[in-house]
Amino acid sequence: MRLSKAKRQALAYKTSQFALSVFRFVLIVGISYIILFPVLTKISSSFTPLRDLGDQTVNWIPKHPTLDNYRLAIEVMNFPKVFFNSLFLSFLVAVLQLASTTLVGYGLARFEFRGKKLIMAAAIFTLIVPPQMMMVPLYLNWRFFDFFGLLKGGGLNLMGSYWPFLLTALTGTGLRNGLYILVMRQFFAGMPRNLEEAAYVDGAGPLTTFFRVMLPGAVPAMVIVFLFGFVWQWNDSFLTTLYLDSNFLPVALSNLSRSLAAYLEMTDVQYFSLIVNAGSMLMIAPLLVMYAFLQRYFVESIERTGLVG
Repeated sequence: MRLSKAKRQALAYKTSQFALSVFRFVLIVGISYIILFPVLTKISSSFTPLRDLGDQTVNWIPKHPTLDNYRLAIEVMNFPKVFFNSLFLSFLVAVLQLASTTLVGYGLARFEFRGKKLIMAAAIFTLIVPPQMMMVPLYLNWRFFDFFGLLKGGGLNLMGSYWPFLLTALTGTGLRNGLYILVMRQFFAGMPRNLEEAAYVDGAGPLTTFFRVMLPGAVPAMVIVFLFGFVWQWNDSFLTTLYLDSNFLPVALSNLSRSLAAYLEMTDVQYFSLIVNAGSMLMIAPLLVMYAFLQRYFVESIERTGLVG
């Protein structure tokens, strides 16, 4: 029986939609595998004892799962101390970055002044310059901090303190601040101007308008900036090593193998890999917990700020 033209078109449409759905499914599964495979490998090996490591029959699930790897990682890393140090620093830096980049982004989006485009270009340019290229100037700047030559006698030595992180975060020049300024600028630029105009008509000044009218509507972008700032500072090891000591999670984790060699007086690379994977999970776990609680707000904020586009 021969199908009519309309039925053939409908069948072709349904076939193309089915093929597209299958392609989408395969693509999502493939991307998920690429992302989840390293995490699942670390989770599996973090519970694997040394005697199961050489067992060829053990693939993903260890025969004798153990928590000894975590106990040893917690003890060698001094986990409670480094955890709370990293938590305090990451939270404080994220809050200060949020405050400074929100103000800068609002100014670039809503006010006209000379050099505005140059400032925005410089903020974006900082995203492509790796901090390793500025290591020597950064070190010298905070080792002999003289505040543009106003402090005499060689300046202040701010190394080994939180001040380099706090001052850069407070002035909008910290880690990845160019991205946060861009996010806030784009969000404020997309907000209707009649909100400001109505506030000005009612007698509100620029600061009052910003805090009472514009800021409450910018919560989605602020959530993105805070979460990104917290996660990047939490995972940062370069600047933490440069400015501070080893009492922070990224540095303690990077030094874990060396610390294990001194602690156990042995150099079993395979055994050390199990402990390092356990330490990696201890570092990742707080971020996974935070994402689990804030997932809905995070996804909504990503959609409303337009970062997916």
